[in-house]
Amino acid sequence: MKQAVLWIGLCLMSLTAHAGPLINVGVVYDYLEGDRSSYLKRVFNGGTSTAFIKVNVLEIVYNPDGTTREIPVPSITDDKGVTTSRDGLMASPSRLIVPVNGRQGTRLLYMGPRDKERYFRLRFIPVVPEKDDNFGISDEERADYKDHLAAGINVMAGYGTVFFVRPKDTRFDTRINESADQYQLRNSGNSTVVLDEFHDCSVSNPTDCVPTTKHHILPERQLTFEKKPGRRYSFVLVEGQAKKPMKVEKSNG
Repeated sequence: MKQAVLWIGLCLMSLTAHAGPLINVGVVYDYLEGDRSSYLKRVFNGGTSTAFIKVNVLEIVYNPDGTTREIPVPSITDDKGVTTSRDGLMASPSRLIVPVNGRQGTRLLYMGPRDKERYFRLRFIPVVPEKDDNFGISDEERADYKDHLAAGINVMAGYGTVFFVRPKDTRFDTRINESADQYQLRNSGNSTVVLDEFHDCSVSNPTDCVPTTKHHILPERQLTFEKKPGRRYSFVLVEGQAKKPMKVEKSNG
């Protein structure tokens, strides 16, 4: 498949863990609609010990050549150089204490202009609490936690997700250009379009499929795939809250 945009999937740092926290952050992609300014993200701990989690936020910026870079969320300062707020996304709280088989949430707050779509990387990183980590626990509790981890084999596994902030005046305009051999979707709107549950299967044998994928088409980008003989393509075109099932197949004519 040839495409202009295939978004980064799960950013995963993990090894098999036999003891310690084991977190689950839910879906990899989250979307803040244009009429909202906050979003609750929950974290579940299915491990054997309490999870102390740092939440880091970076902004994903696209370079002119299509590559990306991740930068700290900028701050807004007044004429005296005093920081007054942040221009972008922040997590509150940015430190979570999640008990075994428990859930905790962080409120993702967006502050700044909403004239265009913006993208952020969230990293949920389990850590061993240190004295200056602002988790609000005593030295004795910190020492007990370290002793508990030391009693077994454990690996801290952190997860990364992608957060989309849609413009205030969101406009969807997906344009389809289909030929005998190709199918092209161009995003002429101002917010990301999702191709969810993308299936590529044999017409004669529905079980002969490539792994299901999800694709994001950013504004002014396009996705093109080849229509191969004997193959059927299906996906759900997601434009914000609107979902439309689509099927594509190469004609025999």
